[in-house]
Amino acid sequence: MNRKPQKSNASAGKRAGDDEREDTLQAVVLADSYETRFNPFTLERPRCLLPLANTPMIEYTFDFLANAGVQDIFVYCGAHTSLVEEYIRKSKWSLPSSPFKSLEIIKSTSRSVGDAMRDLDGRHLITGDFIVVSADVVSNLPLEGALAKHRARRAADKNAIMTMILRETDSTPQGELQISAPSFLIDPSKDRCLFYQETQQGMDRVDIDPDLMLSFPGAELRNDLTDCYIDICTPDVLALWTDSFDYESPRKHFLFGVLKDHELNGKTIHTHIVSNHYARRVRNLQAYHTVSRDILQRWAYPLCPDSNLLVGQSYRHGRDNIYKEENVVLARSSVIGPETVVGDDTSIADGSTIRSSVIGRRCQVGKNVSIDGSHIWDDTVIGDGSKLRDAIVASGVVVGQNCNICPGALVSYGVRLADGISVSGGSRITRFKCKCNNDEEPKAVPSDKAVVGEGGEGYEFKESEAEGDDEPETVPSPIRLYNMPNQAVSSSSVSSVSTFSSDVSLGRIHHSKSGSFATVASKDGQDDGDFYHDAASSIFDSLQRGDAWDVVQLELVGLRMSSNANYHQVRRAVVAAFMKRVQQLLDAQSKGISEAVSELLKKYKELVKRTIFDYEKEAKDDQVDFLLLVQKDALNREKGESILLFTAKELYELEIVEEEGILQWWGDERASEGELEGVKGRVRQFVEWLENADEGTESESE
Repeated sequence: MNRKPQKSNASAGKRAGDDEREDTLQAVVLADSYETRFNPFTLERPRCLLPLANTPMIEYTFDFLANAGVQDIFVYCGAHTSLVEEYIRKSKWSLPSSPFKSLEIIKSTSRSVGDAMRDLDGRHLITGDFIVVSADVVSNLPLEGALAKHRARRAADKNAIMTMILRETDSTPQGELQISAPSFLIDPSKDRCLFYQETQQGMDRVDIDPDLMLSFPGAELRNDLTDCYIDICTPDVLALWTDSFDYESPRKHFLFGVLKDHELNGKTIHTHIVSNHYARRVRNLQAYHTVSRDILQRWAYPLCPDSNLLVGQSYRHGRDNIYKEENVVLARSSVIGPETVVGDDTSIADGSTIRSSVIGRRCQVGKNVSIDGSHIWDDTVIGDGSKLRDAIVASGVVVGQNCNICPGALVSYGVRLADGISVSGGSRITRFKCKCNNDEEPKAVPSDKAVVGEGGEGYEFKESEAEGDDEPETVPSPIRLYNMPNQAVSSSSVSSVSTFSSDVSLGRIHHSKSGSFATVASKDGQDDGDFYHDAASSIFDSLQRGDAWDVVQLELVGLRMSSNANYHQVRRAVVAAFMKRVQQLLDAQSKGISEAVSELLKKYKELVKRTIFDYEKEAKDDQVDFLLLVQKDALNREKGESILLFTAKELYELEIVEEEGILQWWGDERASEGELEGVKGRVRQFVEWLENADEGTESESE
């Protein structure tokens, strides 16, 4: 997909062009949610392309950015990049008439928002103020006022680096029950955010430094605000992300950390609070239903079905908020209730009733069917006499006759349910299964007759592991929809189904050299993540101070035992801190790569060796794991190939890693996945030397 041509005047001078680029409003759209809340749908398609009121979510986000005057868009992709790329290429946003001057898709190895921000910093694409937004934001908010205030603050104080868009909760049309809500301490005189904490339901206190309250006597503690996750940033934000290697989430880590360390960094973060416009992320299944309902009830106007955001849509708004496209066939005795959407070429047979639901295009609804509070996507067949309530049914599903799909059920793409099947509440039915390795596509598994019936296709999907939530959520109080254990607010998990590659498919090709080491993140749970953050930070601080290895080891053992962390997690933290320290020495230009690596490894040889336990074993799994972690980190380093080479050689010379360990790592399939193959290129000669030396020894013995 080619980058759109610039619309600027080609005859302008170079300096004028540079000035124009600095004034261009840019936006970063995070197309990967880095979560699995929408599984099993997101096993096959990215969340941003899932239909919301029969329009892909990313359309609402692009429309919001176009109205905000954004000219350059960078879409960050991880999972299902090819689908996002193909969709955008065929969309109106790639036409010459698009309001965007450029739209680039960035394929990334990022596993968190923090990784994406550090990667972006290394690409040097941002030239001035930019907006960060997820590709699941629905908003009719005009940003002119917020942008003007942000720019005025920045002009007066270069340390004012970010403005968060917040919405007063009591302006929500339906009201919300706060399951996990953000608490903000705000100085209203400057709209400055002084403190942030996530407050869980049942918590009756917020821990604020008394000195902070004394310093800002007029500050207000606000827990009546909904975070829209729309941020206006300066390039300094990216630099802070890069400096803070352990930050992964934009609020729990970045916001909290920057505010806590204000005396050190001097940076300030501000807020823009709105009350009379709509802005919300579709962050989970509860929000999916609520935002869909808000769209149908026209709270997000003009973001309504009859605005026909997609080329070829033909919705008309009728009484009781009923929206129908052309060529809808309704039997005389069928009933379409309030707040319902019916797409083009859909037919609804005699005696069927549709209420408070969204029906996609080319659907066939049989006789005497009841659909209430549900979302039925394109090309779905519902057999006679079936009942669906508070459920989501994906495209291409065939529901047999007299089936019963209970509240909270999710039926994914292409599933076929035999006649008379009942899908219990909270069940998730799919034809695909998630594989552990990110380079593997989901693969079909045998159908479970107990779930889909004789002749059906599909089986019940279950997450391999549940992980902690890392951002606050809200759940609509009058809705029990999708409120099942495996989709509860606290059960969000880091994505483990993404397929990753690394290049810019539109216009430029770059590799991340951001200096981050968070890209070695695993799919560990929240407790494991806490250990990683604490251990990596502690080790890095010790390396900076030059503490003795046994002092570092003692603290690391204490952290490991208190967190019950395994040795892979220990190696991960050691590698992260080591590589960060090497990069720090290189950035200071105080040492060359070989000298920096050698000095650190010689001093902390025993620390590293105490994370490896396979010296007496034939399979060098620990050594391979250590080298893989170094390799993954080096992928995102400037001069990463050289760092990896000198690290491997020094590990071998110090007998931390054995010859067999290096050869087993070199031959491991994981070391050749995607871009990892490229970063190990300079190690090839060293590996060949090891192999030749081994062959020479064998020849002499013969």
